[in-house]
Amino acid sequence: MTSTPDKPVPLAVIIGAHGITGEVRLKLFCDSIDSLTAHKSFNDGKLTLKSVKPHKMGAIARIAEITDRNGAEAARGTELTVPRSALPELDEDEFYHIDIIGLRCVSDAGEELGKIFAIYEFGAGDVIEIERANGKKFMVPVIAIDMRNDPAIVQADFVEPQ
Repeated sequence: MTSTPDKPVPLAVIIGAHGITGEVRLKLFCDSIDSLTAHKSFNDGKLTLKSVKPHKMGAIARIAEITDRNGAEAARGTELTVPRSALPELDEDEFYHIDIIGLRCVSDAGEELGKIFAIYEFGAGDVIEIERANGKKFMVPVIAIDMRNDPAIVQADFVEPQ
């Protein structure tokens, strides 16, 4: 897998307003609030994180440039991004989700499967959703995929028939 150092990486997305003073609700794409607070500036300096606290559905944040509920509602859908180069280096067996979304997949038997569509984190283990060329999707456990190269190799025993 290759990545571009300057490619923006989303750490969260604004999903709505919280209260009337401009606070926003966030859906986190990072592993914790600490990963978000490691950065103060987002979207090439356009957004500045003033504070953030946990919330049952993600987090509640105050962003300096959003000062009222109308601004918070207008910001719905805005991703909070940082340059890839601002993220920590990964170990050989680790990856950022953004690096594998869209990665081509084939089975270890040689069947073309499609592309990685999404990653879901469940308590028992992470699951990868693969979208076939015809739009049908199926899920496989992360342990059944070798994502070190392009294309990713999926164990044929986990492949759902078309």
